[in-house]
Amino acid sequence: MFAALEAGADLPPGERLRTEGLMEAAVLVGAAGADALLARMNECYADAAGRTLNEALGDDWRELFPFPQVPAMARRAPVYPSTRD
Repeated sequence: MFAALEAGADLPPGERLRTEGLMEAAVLVGAAGADALLARMNECYADAAGRTLNEALGDDWRELFPFPQVPAMARRAPVYPSTRD
């Protein structure tokens, strides 16, 4: 997911939402802990982006994206003015 976004590819919202649901389900059934899943997500992000989520979003990024939210956002598209204003 992070690699696709870093490459500028489209990422349907369903993929992110499905991942969040699976993360929450894993915690609820005891298959994984939230901290372990967050650490793995951070590793996946670092592999794709070359920096950690803390480096990219700040140390308090979990305040904006509480578990199980995945901070997967596409880069802003460049905007070019169409008039001379």
